[in-house]
Amino acid sequence: MNRAFYSSSIDLFIQEGSNSIFGLISGNYDLNKLTIQQSNAWKKQIEILKITLLDFKGKIYFEFTIPRMGKRVDNILIIDNCIFVLEFKIGSDVFDNNAKEQAFNYGLDLNNFHEGSHNQNIIPILISSEATSVTNSFSKDIDGLHNVICANSDNLKEIIKKILENLKTQNKIDIDLWETSIYKPTPTIIEAATALYKNHNVEDITRQDAGAENLSITSKCISSIIDNSKNNSRKSICFITGVPGAGKTLAGLDIANLRSNYEEEEHAVFLSGNGPLVDVLREALARDKVKTAKENNENLTKDKAKSQVKSFIQNIHHFRDASLQDDKAPIEKVTIFDEAQRAWTKEQASSFMKRNKGNYDFNKSEPEFLIEVMDRHKNWCTIVCLIGGGQEINTGEAGLEEWIRPFQERFNDWDIYYSSKISEDQNYINDKNALTILNNRNAVKKDELHLSVSLRSFRSARLSDFIQEIINNDVQNATNIYNEFIEKNYPIEITRDLETARNWLKGKSRGGERTGIIASSGAVRLRPFGLNVKAKIDAPVWFLNPKDDIRSSYFLEEVATEFDIQGLELDWTCVAWDGDLFYDQNKWNYKKFTGTSWKINKNTERVKYLINSYRVLLTRARQGMIIYIPEGNNEDNTRPTFMYDGTFEFFKSIGIQEI
Repeated sequence: MNRAFYSSSIDLFIQEGSNSIFGLISGNYDLNKLTIQQSNAWKKQIEILKITLLDFKGKIYFEFTIPRMGKRVDNILIIDNCIFVLEFKIGSDVFDNNAKEQAFNYGLDLNNFHEGSHNQNIIPILISSEATSVTNSFSKDIDGLHNVICANSDNLKEIIKKILENLKTQNKIDIDLWETSIYKPTPTIIEAATALYKNHNVEDITRQDAGAENLSITSKCISSIIDNSKNNSRKSICFITGVPGAGKTLAGLDIANLRSNYEEEEHAVFLSGNGPLVDVLREALARDKVKTAKENNENLTKDKAKSQVKSFIQNIHHFRDASLQDDKAPIEKVTIFDEAQRAWTKEQASSFMKRNKGNYDFNKSEPEFLIEVMDRHKNWCTIVCLIGGGQEINTGEAGLEEWIRPFQERFNDWDIYYSSKISEDQNYINDKNALTILNNRNAVKKDELHLSVSLRSFRSARLSDFIQEIINNDVQNATNIYNEFIEKNYPIEITRDLETARNWLKGKSRGGERTGIIASSGAVRLRPFGLNVKAKIDAPVWFLNPKDDIRSSYFLEEVATEFDIQGLELDWTCVAWDGDLFYDQNKWNYKKFTGTSWKINKNTERVKYLINSYRVLLTRARQGMIIYIPEGNNEDNTRPTFMYDGTFEFFKSIGIQEI
């Protein structure tokens, strides 16, 4: 394991010269970005720790990588049976709350994702070197993770000694085993995008298990297809499939990052029709660029940062419109279309163009036009389509078929590669003629193009299977999966009281873990309980702003719908349930609220969108969720009790506990 800029036994650290230690630490840093402030901070840390650790035995690490967060913790100390996580604020005379949370989050990351740290004592310590001593409360938060201890440069030794005395046991941590333990980070898509944009590799930020191996195999397969197209002057399209949360977007961002090679004129771009996803990722990258620039004493405005990230992540509709205005081949040779199944049908695209583009006669589907745009290249290009099965949630979304149909009679010089799951799973293709087209075009089927393991719900890889059985109304299979895989690993509970749900989320969340209330866009009769799905959220603010911002997801006031949250995730969610999808007479029933009453939803296309909406909602939580189903009211004909009681009893019958 080489996760630290410097590591040594405490004995050797004390004996080694300070300049030598500083040289080893700074030698692992980008010297072009090394500031005097950072240099002085390391020198002061070394000085403080040499005095502090004189009487202790163990191991010390400087700048220890926390891959999921794209960060490095100042120091890790392993002494006896304790893992100390040290966050230094050299020169500070206050114990800042943000710094406390940062230290705690480092400890939480080790507790959740590093096997060698599971069930060990993890003690985060914030050292503000010039602060006045405070009285600390030594207490555990979750598992072996303790709450943050505050120290200064003078009392750090005393505090470590006291903690070791309080937690003393015969069992010391096996440091060699700890160092070689598997680290399984599962970044949120926001964390992953930020880390990739900083030129990390996908292997650096994903967990080292079956899910990460699957992701790595898929990424390598896509790269191989791109290389083949480039080396042989071929045009190609490949279709990637995956279960919810399997890392399709992460794979796409990884390819966009790796292939953005301007010197070799590869120019890759990540495109998505998911407006909130694009807005959130762009805002996150821009904020991080401004923050990093500030840390490096550079001047970078927010507007300039936003301008810089636009070339990496773009809205698919803006890319389309730019290609309408200019008939030249785009600069990008590799285009990655996220959630490609959501591109527009011919009818939707034509209607939009007539309404918004001055009666422009479009007369083709969005996928066909986008293929035409890339076909303008004279030599080679590659289109990568990331496809979520059962993820279409809006009128006019084309599905995978519209990407295949153009190849029936056109684009004969293109190579087609597709995931084997496309021909096996009904969630991907409804029109079997699309499969015939693939066969007639000698398309290459590859198992490597399917992502089968969920990375989002790191506590249970079977969550998407569980939700599918719920949608299928297979109570027995859902119960079996819940009992075997879900119940002990991934908390799911149910309540009829919204305040109880809010308190559950607050009680489950630790450190910076994000919470939020989500609901179907058709859940309009949640309004009596203060949840108005028609009130549009500001997605970047909701997903990125801190706990004290009333507009953020943390505040549990504004509710996000499937349109806001698809492709993104939270740690803990409350899924608020309404009468648009309810369980009665042993089956799921589908309604749409029109005017002042619920109407039976007979439109098969809209029923599919409704089902997919709830699939999206039920697979957004990384760590657990609570389902809130309000009490009905028979005096209000828009909220009859049977529309809510049946759904509540259905979930209880699976084994989900009421609180």
